[in-house]
Amino acid sequence: MLSGIQPTGDFHLGNYLGALRGWVEDQHEHDSYFCVVDLHALTIPRDPAELRAKSMECANLLLAVGLDPDVCTLFLQSHVPEHAELSWLLECTASMGELRRMTQFKEKTARGGEEAARVGLFTYPVLQAADILLYDADRVPVGDDQRQHLELTRDLATRFNQRYGETFVVPAAAIPAAGRGARIMDLQQPTAKMSKSAESPQGVVLLLDPPEAIERKVKRAVTDADTGTGSVRYDPAAKPGVSNLLELLGLATGRAPAQVAADYSQYGPLKVDTAAALVELLRPIQQRYWELTADPGVAEKALEQGADKAHSVASVTLRRARHSVGLLPRP
Repeated sequence: MLSGIQPTGDFHLGNYLGALRGWVEDQHEHDSYFCVVDLHALTIPRDPAELRAKSMECANLLLAVGLDPDVCTLFLQSHVPEHAELSWLLECTASMGELRRMTQFKEKTARGGEEAARVGLFTYPVLQAADILLYDADRVPVGDDQRQHLELTRDLATRFNQRYGETFVVPAAAIPAAGRGARIMDLQQPTAKMSKSAESPQGVVLLLDPPEAIERKVKRAVTDADTGTGSVRYDPAAKPGVSNLLELLGLATGRAPAQVAADYSQYGPLKVDTAAALVELLRPIQQRYWELTADPGVAEKALEQGADKAHSVASVTLRRARHSVGLLPRP
């Protein structure tokens, strides 16, 4: 299994409940590879010092949420050069037409236009395909916004295999089990997904938010004007704000949102309890994160160990792909 996350923005509750908490479970069930995809972060201009700092912050947070480098393989994408080389082989397999159909490219160039976009923004789904195919991954956890990219990966692997002979494992999307892979919504815009790039930071609970900030954000969460009997109920279509709070409290306490709703008749107590549950959920993560930042050698060792293991696997796949297309081996 392989999954990755960009070292950009700040990690938030949606990242944790929607993905990272699942990764912690998956590492004990699958041969798991998790990478900080710092090469993907270069598709738009980045301050070099900030990128370096964010990459280490990302690694420390992944360790803090519970990834164990002795159980899974945790590494920086740029530390394994096979990612970039296989991406080129796959770019020579992909077509302009299928990359132009990528929804995210269309969305990200809607404002500035294609002329101003970096080539990397256009081709990064191919690099993403290389990330997956290098490790013979047959299970890839993806959200709705990445399904199209996984389909491209499948198409490229199948096309490459048909053209050059069996080389890659064709991966499948991992459908999250019930209660996992939750889609956490913005507290201020409960019909929009919680995002690193949200316009209002008040709607996003960050993993490193202090307790008072979490309490303030939850207290100000959008609900609705219906305060009559039965106003606290799980109904995402009619009551998205309240339903989001119920889902958050349910995920933090291991209960179904509808079950949580039965305990409340007013919004105030629901907000108080949701904030308290989130503070307790994040407390051990924050404590471990600050311990790790005080001892940077822990993350550095984990990343070095992970890169060595990732390289040992990726180099075999790349050698296989190079042979398939007809490149001579190095003497």
